[in-house]
Amino acid sequence: MTAPRVNRAADILAVDDTPANLLILIATLNAKGHRVRPVLDGRLALEVARRTPPELILLDIRMPGMDGFEVCAHLKEDPLLAEIPVIFISSSPDASDKVQAFAAGGVDYVTKPFHVDEVIARVEAHLKIRRLQVALDQYNRGLQEMVRTQVREISESQIATIFALAKLSESRDDETGHHIVRVQRYFVALARRLCEDGVVPEAARDGFLENIFQACALHDIGKVGIPDSILLKPGELTPGELEAMKRHTLIGAETLAAVLEGYPGNAFVRMGVEVTRSHHERWDGSGYPDGLSGEAIPLAARIVMLADQYDALRNKRPYKGEFDAERTYAILTEGDGRSDPRHVDPRVLAAFKAIRTEFDAIHEELREPLPGGRPASWTEQVLEQAQW
Repeated sequence: MTAPRVNRAADILAVDDTPANLLILIATLNAKGHRVRPVLDGRLALEVARRTPPELILLDIRMPGMDGFEVCAHLKEDPLLAEIPVIFISSSPDASDKVQAFAAGGVDYVTKPFHVDEVIARVEAHLKIRRLQVALDQYNRGLQEMVRTQVREISESQIATIFALAKLSESRDDETGHHIVRVQRYFVALARRLCEDGVVPEAARDGFLENIFQACALHDIGKVGIPDSILLKPGELTPGELEAMKRHTLIGAETLAAVLEGYPGNAFVRMGVEVTRSHHERWDGSGYPDGLSGEAIPLAARIVMLADQYDALRNKRPYKGEFDAERTYAILTEGDGRSDPRHVDPRVLAAFKAIRTEFDAIHEELREPLPGGRPASWTEQVLEQAQW
């Protein structure tokens, strides 16, 4: 970064009700190359400063109408003027005035009659400090933007990797190629509603939503370890086959847990472990692989569980045909012998009931086969729907 020019000419506002004092300041500072704008009263000084903010203000205290303390207070209340350094110049030697000047926001105090060299030294010192502060702020903003850019690049790379992993499992048993996108869209709709209902604490929403949005795409990656003879079987599974199928939760979780060992602070991978392992757990404890119940099941897994179940019901699978919206809603909210509303977190189920038409619309939008897998604007489409 180029070093700031701290000794260049400055635009200075001088405020004093005595013209002679202003003439001295003008002559003194003009000789140093600075531009001085003289003002005779406080109210006019505020108007001038707001119209064209100066780099520094020299401010008398004892003035009719509005004194220097009031002027300084108004300056500090204005976001555009608050950071401008104010040097008080006053004939008062009273220590209490000096204390009040600094309390009002002044950076320095010069006593009249002032020495020309002292005024110059103090003005240039505070100009240098202010310019260095501005340069540092600009540097920090640039640094923050660099970090944001790098994070965006990392995030896009991470999302691409997630999608590739998820597609690896999805490609074997998904008829349309939209399963990942649909589940993420269902999740977004549910999560938004749960935030509105206060289920997700406000302080945790940003990190939670960002991580689960990505992690939910990994919920079935463990299916890569399930034989096709089981995964694609066009009928009911035997008890032994069902137990083998259930292992996809453990295969996926163990795969991500190995990654987590290398990146123990990665919240996304940690949530990925939770989602892959627990998205078949049930609120009443009848799920697998751990038989968790109630709030012992991670909230992320509870949300993905309903989104995944809705998608499985609405779409064709090797072992079943597709169900329409009404039958799917009835199964999820009333049960059908295999499914039971007691399997679902009541708050997640209530959120689903409130936005069921949104689920139906997502299904209709994404029911056709997806040429080539992921659409060009896949990430943008889902993130735009998220509206974090």
